[in-house]
Amino acid sequence: MKFRPAAVTALALTGVVHLVLPPSLPGQTQPPIIDMHMHAHEPAFVPAGAPSICRPLPCEGDGQATATTEESFKLTLEQMDRHNVVLGFLSGELETVHEWVAKAPDRFIAAPFIMKPGAPSAETLAPEYAAGRLEGMGEIAVQLTGVPPNDPALEPYFALAAKHDVPVLIHTLGIGPELPGFRSAAGSPLLLEDVLVRYPDLRIYIENSGYPFLGETIAMMTQYPQLHGDLSTITWILPRQAFHRYLKGLVDAGLGRRLMFGSDQMRWPEKIGAAVEAIKAADFLTPEQKRDIFHDNAARFLRLAEREMDR
Repeated sequence: MKFRPAAVTALALTGVVHLVLPPSLPGQTQPPIIDMHMHAHEPAFVPAGAPSICRPLPCEGDGQATATTEESFKLTLEQMDRHNVVLGFLSGELETVHEWVAKAPDRFIAAPFIMKPGAPSAETLAPEYAAGRLEGMGEIAVQLTGVPPNDPALEPYFALAAKHDVPVLIHTLGIGPELPGFRSAAGSPLLLEDVLVRYPDLRIYIENSGYPFLGETIAMMTQYPQLHGDLSTITWILPRQAFHRYLKGLVDAGLGRRLMFGSDQMRWPEKIGAAVEAIKAADFLTPEQKRDIFHDNAARFLRLAEREMDR
């Protein structure tokens, strides 16, 4: 594996691996954060200078979308440094992802962005995984084109991820961009069941923990312990009260140790800070639960301690 977050360490005591919080980045006092949902200058169809997405309409977004991948990288890294984000799960066009990884070694887990089955194909991606140039699968965002997660066209991607034992991020929820092919019904977490049964050891996490399908998400995450969820776009795209109500429902259901922080910053890098603040403002979470969401859950999910010990 290429990503080597030097900040991640582990202690082996009596045969048990204990996670130890990594040291902060220079000048930081707050605990470290792992961002499980980042993009390298995606989505491409957003015009430069456009305000951020918001829901539900009518509403007004803020900020201005970046114009170039260079600007996206610079501002994203600045936000990561400011908020002590030590590692990010990064997807996008392969060339751009590899450029970002080369510019900031050890800060990103490289993954492809898949909006349509076959683009890129699993056959094209296979050598990238074999060479260790890719270490995650997805965001698989085919729901944006109306394709559900149990569509046979996605089978080669799940099989490839299982073969190389890499984590999978998939867009499985009821909201998304205003695209003609998007269908909310294609985002029901229940549609992942066949995949989870077929690949019981595959580490899958669903974007925004399936919002707003709370009951379906609780059912699936309770039944299938390998399934996790991120808390990404809904931290800043929704009214704060709506996000906190959904988060509380997941935590009250006993799923607090399976939720992972994400920013889904896309072309608005300042949303990394907005996502961090939304978690910090959840006064119903204990400090331990916030630490789980910001760092420890992702560290366990990614098996960072094991990889660091192997290294």
